[in-house]
Amino acid sequence: MSVVLSALFALLTAVANATGTVLQRIAARRVPPGDAFSVRLVRHLLRSPAWLGGIAVIVGAAACQALALTLGSLSLVQPILVTELPFTLLIAAAVSRRPLPAAGWVASVMVAAGLGLALAAAAPSGGGSEASAGMWVVTLLASGGAMAACVLAALPRARGKARAALFSSASAIGYALTATLMKAATGTFEREGAGAFFACWQTYAFVAAGACALFLLANAMESGPLVASQPALTLGEALVSLALGIMVYGERVRGGWWLVPEAVGAVMVTWGVVVLPRADTEGTEGTERTEGTA
Repeated sequence: MSVVLSALFALLTAVANATGTVLQRIAARRVPPGDAFSVRLVRHLLRSPAWLGGIAVIVGAAACQALALTLGSLSLVQPILVTELPFTLLIAAAVSRRPLPAAGWVASVMVAAGLGLALAAAAPSGGGSEASAGMWVVTLLASGGAMAACVLAALPRARGKARAALFSSASAIGYALTATLMKAATGTFEREGAGAFFACWQTYAFVAAGACALFLLANAMESGPLVASQPALTLGEALVSLALGIMVYGERVRGGWWLVPEAVGAVMVTWGVVVLPRADTEGTEGTERTEGTA
């Protein structure tokens, strides 16, 4: 039962994150180009009702994610968040009043079917919510170093797909690290109560990591189109989270011949995630025009 509830809360997290993404993109695309990756970017966003609404929704998503991670493994919860992409494009299409093309529907079904196949075959299990101090040092250094490398590669580039994809990749690593830290914090809450939750360093670390990932995502959205930023974010977060779940918490997935359906499911998800933003590029642009004339 806990696995079912964990999956349900993960799905609710994906829907809420998708809503927040649409609202944040509306706000980010109205930021002047010269204000990217600066305090001025934050000032612009704080004056935007769309961005503030997106933040409110994402706070709700974080609560759902915390519940999902309390009830289930990182390897189960984080891959389900791949469905955020189809939900994002469906919500964007509804806001812009432009129907999702047939290719978009096909890709959405492919993502859902591939994810279901991969998770059923992998059957994530085991693991806990505690890790050694040494493992946390390695995790933080590796994640922080990878994020810094992506940002340093993005900064010299002009606005466009490459810059957006690099910022989005950095954001994906940040969100995966946030989930990893959040699982430790919620595990502390479950075992020892609220006092221990607010006393443990992982609580403040996941808030900081999440804020950093959110800032990087805003830059990704400002830098280029959804077709460049969203696949890197969606696939990157799922893959890094899976790796961190196995490395930090000792979670397990099935091997042997189960690797065949797992690989088929992963290919289906990847195909859908790559195709979906291309199928709805016009719809996303329509969303921005709608906001601009409101």
